[in-house]
Amino acid sequence: MAPLHLIASLQETDTMATATPQPPSQALPHSPRQYRLALVALTSLFFMWGFITCLNDILIPHLKNVFNLNYTQSMLIQFCFFGAYFVVSLPAGDLIKRIGYKWGLVLGLVLATLGCVLFIPAASLKVYGLFLGALFILASGVTLLQVAANPYVTVLGNPQTASSRLTLTQAFNSLGTTVAPWFGGLLILGAATSDISGLTQEQIASLRLSEAEVVKFPYLLLASTFLLLAALFAVLKLPDVAAEESEQALAGSAALGSAWQYPHLVMGAVGIFVYVGAEVSIGSLLVNFLGEPQIAGLGEAEAADYVAYYWGGAMVGRFLGALVMRQVGAGTVLTFNALAAVGLLLATVLGSGSLAMWAVLAVGLCNSIMFPTIFSLALKGLGRHTSQGSGVLCLAIVGGAIIPVLVGAMADVLGLQQAFALPIICYLFIAFYGLRGSVPKA
Repeated sequence: MAPLHLIASLQETDTMATATPQPPSQALPHSPRQYRLALVALTSLFFMWGFITCLNDILIPHLKNVFNLNYTQSMLIQFCFFGAYFVVSLPAGDLIKRIGYKWGLVLGLVLATLGCVLFIPAASLKVYGLFLGALFILASGVTLLQVAANPYVTVLGNPQTASSRLTLTQAFNSLGTTVAPWFGGLLILGAATSDISGLTQEQIASLRLSEAEVVKFPYLLLASTFLLLAALFAVLKLPDVAAEESEQALAGSAALGSAWQYPHLVMGAVGIFVYVGAEVSIGSLLVNFLGEPQIAGLGEAEAADYVAYYWGGAMVGRFLGALVMRQVGAGTVLTFNALAAVGLLLATVLGSGSLAMWAVLAVGLCNSIMFPTIFSLALKGLGRHTSQGSGVLCLAIVGGAIIPVLVGAMADVLGLQQAFALPIICYLFIAFYGLRGSVPKA
């Protein structure tokens, strides 16, 4: 119950901050209670897309074994999933302008349902390409959800606390990413056969292919959940904030042009690109990294439990960050966390055993506030271009498709541990963005 109370408290603070009498033309047409209900409903979506995204970290080692893939090939899972952001984000922004935030959310949930359902024929036919196609459709739905939900949260209340409010709702996204490794470890990796002693290579190959069907049940559960949420949001009365966004536009600096004219948005898009790429790369390789003899030598199912520490750190950090950033500047906190991540990754690359293991897991805590903070800083002052700006930022999530493939190629050539050096460059840029790049130009 504590998270819901935090939402209520935050919304009440927003209400007090905007309590100054305004002209009738600027009065907000919706009550704080309606905003609070909308925020509570949206937290379920943040949870679900966090859950489904993190489940890829379990799917990667599973399908790597099933189809006997190298690291580069297995990272095509993230390439197809996050590649959907590149294809869908800008059209999704235009679509939401026409149909509104609510129906954008409903359509995103329906697409996510379809993507989960397609895992059934992909598992039955045992074709890796079909898994990748199902992931693309699933991610297209998640992209639409993100393009609608992230800016929706930023306009549901006082603009001055947008970073804190978005960070708080993103904490529920991290709750989903924390639960997903346990869920996937139990129903996917735990259901796979670990004892293959005495089997011939042909028998092992046949066994691994049969294990492709393990994914049917968990993804059928997810399809049912997405479909239920779609029905719920279709009948739920949510505030239409298009009017408020227009009012914010009148107070903004530009009435014409496009979101691309804002340098802090463009640099924010680069920040989202490298952040998502770094976070996804690390999470995708954790199960295999923790299985390395010089690190921890854990089995896949056991390593999956430890992946929850990585994503759980992000969850804890987001709840704390929602409070800290009410007192400390968002850019300052972003820079501090990015530099801390750099230090931890240096320990991961250069260390071994428990030091390297816990250092890489602790990067999750540093990641905690990065996405919502970059997102809200980049949208600051965009006014009528907020929807387009959100589409640009979600387009940049394609970093989760490209950087993991590069990290996978490094792992194949240089070794898995050495591949963690690439995300260091990503976090250095994020530190710069928090310090300088996020400041809007006059």
